Amino acid sequence: MKKRKIIFTVINDLTYDQRMIRICKSLDKSDYEVLLVGRMLPSSKPLQSQSFQQKRLNCLFYRGKFFYLEYNLRLLFFLWNNKFDVVCAIDLDTILPAFYISKWKKKKLIYDAHEYFTEVPEIIERPIVKKIWEWIGNKTIPTCMYCYTVGHSLAGLLGKKYKTHFEVIRNMPEFATLKEGKLPHQKPIILYQGALNIGRGLEQIIEAMTEIDEAELWLVGEGDISNLLRKKVMQLRLQDKVKFLGYLLPEKLREITSQATIGINLLENKSLNYYFSLANKTFDFVQAVVPAIHMNYPEYQKLMKEKEVGVLIDDLEKRTIVEAVTLLLKDSAYYEKLKYNCEEVRKVWTWENEEQKLIEFYRNVFE
Repeated sequence: MKKRKIIFTVINDLTYDQRMIRICKSLDKSDYEVLLVGRMLPSSKPLQSQSFQQKRLNCLFYRGKFFYLEYNLRLLFFLWNNKFDVVCAIDLDTILPAFYISKWKKKKLIYDAHEYFTEVPEIIERPIVKKIWEWIGNKTIPTCMYCYTVGHSLAGLLGKKYKTHFEVIRNMPEFATLKEGKLPHQKPIILYQGALNIGRGLEQIIEAMTEIDEAELWLVGEGDISNLLRKKVMQLRLQDKVKFLGYLLPEKLREITSQATIGINLLENKSLNYYFSLANKTFDFVQAVVPAIHMNYPEYQKLMKEKEVGVLIDDLEKRTIVEAVTLLLKDSAYYEKLKYNCEEVRKVWTWENEEQKLIEFYRNVFE
């Protein structure tokens, strides 16, 4: 029997997209033919070999409106010239080509909302840009019979907004065997992993490091405010306390995470996307048995009721952050309790459990 082919469309360069790699591997293992399509960047590393197919599209522009226009046109022609049974658009920035080609070819369209796209800080502060993305969402998503997202709060919000049902498939890591012990290091590590973008509490945690002498802050990733953060570290003379590790391949990131003492997952309450988020780093920290500091937002409140694996804070004031970090560094009994909870729940909050929902979702699509 011929395999059913699924094309996934993203706007990144594929290398660091652990979520999509997991999804594609799981569906490939379930006997689908899978192709993940992204874009090539000047800084792109060679693609790592995977069980599924990968394709990067070359663009002349790398950012701004001309990039979005060019990439969507290239993606449109790519989808037109390639056979598939289902196309799955990841977030709004790739949905238009998938929407039109699926209609023209009479194929099924799936929408995978990794975030509340029209409510990200970079968009809500730009009214004209927001209106364009709102129009795209209103035109395309209500026509999708099959949608899923990463958390229950987002599923409810998006379902109500677009009048279509969203399943929940959380972004959890694969279960991994823990390495014994920490590598020798002079000070405990406070770790942030992810995009260095506005609204993620990065400026505030750097400010807090002026009053935290017992640990170092390690930032993994790059983003829109990378240079601004580096300048801030220089201005505050924190070069000995704050390290920028840049982009890391998934294997190296897992190694670094396992060596951390405290995880950081801070978000300003400046958008619905952040307030109702459920970041994948939450589960990465748990899998590595690293208690973390999170915001006191709905999804994290639910998780902590299920199993207390970190500290919730109400705001991003310097004093609040310093107190939370100090609590985890100084109260060894409480810290060990959180670690024990991580050890227990890391066997449950895994991709091996979550992927069963993914497989069932796609089985229903093809029925």
